[in-house]
Amino acid sequence: MQSMNMQPLTGKELEYIVDSISNEKLLLKQCAATAVSIQQPAVQQACLQFARTHEHHLNLLSNALQQHQQLAPMQPQQ
Repeated sequence: MQSMNMQPLTGKELEYIVDSISNEKLLLKQCAATAVSIQQPAVQQACLQFARTHEHHLNLLSNALQQHQQLAPMQPQQ
């Protein structure tokens, strides 16, 4: 997607992305903590793969926010 074609995100869309980022952070932490506590190598590897997937999702969401940051209307400082 080219930045010239992007529209500013709505408040609802921003809230959804922020919630999704929070969820992905939580899932990433839970998968990593579970992987450390598991003794079975196959289950541990699955948890680590899930953690990498959630980290990837987190990066995608963060990048989406950064790409739209230029389009966001300026908020007056109070």
